[in-house]
Amino acid sequence: MQTTERTTDESGTGRRPVLRFGLQIARFDYPGVGPHQLFDRVTDIARTAEEAGFDSIWAQDHFYQAPVPGIGWQADEPVLEPYTMLAALAARTSRVRLGTTVTGVTYRNPALLAKTVSTLDVISGGRAVLGIGAAWHEEEHTGYGYDYPPDAERLSRLEEALRICRPMFRDERPVFTGEYYRVDGAVNSPPPLAPGGPPILVGGSGEKRTLRLVARYADACNLFGDLDTVRHKLKVLDGHCETENRDPAEITRTKMSCLLINESDAEARRRYDEMGAAMGDWAPMLGGMAMAGSPDRIAEQVAEYFEAGLDGLVFYLPDTHDLDTVRMAGETLVKHFGGL
Repeated sequence: MQTTERTTDESGTGRRPVLRFGLQIARFDYPGVGPHQLFDRVTDIARTAEEAGFDSIWAQDHFYQAPVPGIGWQADEPVLEPYTMLAALAARTSRVRLGTTVTGVTYRNPALLAKTVSTLDVISGGRAVLGIGAAWHEEEHTGYGYDYPPDAERLSRLEEALRICRPMFRDERPVFTGEYYRVDGAVNSPPPLAPGGPPILVGGSGEKRTLRLVARYADACNLFGDLDTVRHKLKVLDGHCETENRDPAEITRTKMSCLLINESDAEARRRYDEMGAAMGDWAPMLGGMAMAGSPDRIAEQVAEYFEAGLDGLVFYLPDTHDLDTVRMAGETLVKHFGGL
């Protein structure tokens, strides 16, 4: 199977795409694994993913397990703080990029966030990515004592954070006073190793503001939805790029997807149907949330999204603890589509 791939050379930007295939490590309640063995298992997952061809490892920026309809996650499941985990993985991996999908802007002062991601970039040898979004998990905010502002304010905070992080990555010592954040000649030393600083990925699909922020500030976006939704969102993004006088080819276009892969197509589909039944009223969302099937069938579904205009995907595997499944997923993707 062949697919069309947009490269940095074709776009003329000279920047490496932010990702082609990423693996999100989002769950930590591994069977038979207690706290003392937990990070060793996370390391095994990350190394297996790297060896199998995934080009990036992603953490969720959550302190409670994020509820996902049909998957059955519980708020009191174990969760590792993402930037601590990514920094530790930086020392145990050699090639994969490392980031969050995505940092909630409400959780961290933007200047401190820029410092944190810059430190991750130095530790990893230039492999950090800043994934950032407007945050959404209200229960988590309440539990940890964070304010949960209305959508409009969170998006305004996101824009201010982007205006602080980018110049700090470039060691520009920005002076900025916004409605919510301020910096006064913020020093960021040592600076990141990546030229121009770590890539910035903005997560979310809001058409009026989020995708406009992507066009104005980001190196990548991360969307949600089925094929028709993705096609539509990318057209909206193109419109914002035209308004912002931005070359759309500079932006790596990605989406999140749950991946149910099995040598038996029937077994993968059985699990997909089981998940749909558990989702109840949320079941219509499943087509945009998950891919299911044998390796060849998964390749066909991925190709459809690339043909729709995506450059990459970030996958969550319900069986992430199963290293054979992680290996099968990575090798399938690389076999059919290659890597970065």
